Parts: sequence; structure tokens; C-alpha cells
Amino acid sequence: MIDNLKPSKKVQLSQSKISEAGRGLFATVPIKKGEIIEQAPIIMLKGEAKALKSSELYNYYFITEDKESAAIALGFGSLYNHSYSPNATYEKHFHELIITFRAIKDIAADEEITVNYNYGNPDDKKQLWIKSIKPHTEN
Repeated sequence: MIDNLKPSKKVQLSQSKISEAGRGLFATVPIKKGEIIEQAPIIMLKGEAKALKSSELYNYYFITEDKESAAIALGFGSLYNHSYSPNATYEKHFHELIITFRAIKDIAADEEITVNYNYGNPDDKKQLWIKSIKPHTEN
């Protein structure tokens, strides 16, 4: 686990135009491609992924490699909105109990920060488990 982990000052929660929940994370400062946006501590839920399907947490958890367990990101970690054209990605470090969010494009101050929910893979265009989010189609 990382010692001395502090909340990121690079993001703030604000009104989103792309989220059904009406909220999203926005850059407070310009963020360069490759820069770490946030390192969110996580709570591991060993063997509890199926139990989340009947809870509100179903739309906020990260699946683990064994697909039986789940992780809930603290801080702003579970509040990044999905995009099939994201400007950030996430790296799961379950052994360290953190998820790292990193810019994959330059992000302007006040721009919403998004990730692709498909395992953090920015190029994965498959349908999500959240059926209200439609798969990306090229024009």
C-alpha cells in the first residue's frame, strides 16, 4: 500500500452533461498526457462481486482478475464517468490497494475527465453492463 496518499487537488466534482447522475469529475488545472490524476485507495470485497448486483454499488465497483471479488474506490475513484472516447484511463493495483487514474490525452482545466469502463481499455467499444450507456459506433 502507498504511504502518505493524499487527495488529488487536480479534480473536483461538478455538474456533468454526460451522466445520468448529473455529476462528474472535472480538471481544476491543465493535466498533461501521461500525468497521474489521482491515486484512489480501495476497499477490497473478496468474493462479494455477485452480491453487488442487487445494490446501488453495482455501477460503481471495479471487478478483480478472479471476477468473484470487487473493489470500491474511495476518494473520487468511483465517480469518473464513462466515455468511449476517454481522456484518461485507470490502472488497478489491487496488491497495493489503489487504483491510479492517468491522463491519456492533454486535459484542459474545467474539462470533464472520463475513462472507458471496459477494464480501463480506452479502445474497447463493447457494450457495458450499464445498459443505458450505448456502445460507441463510428460515423
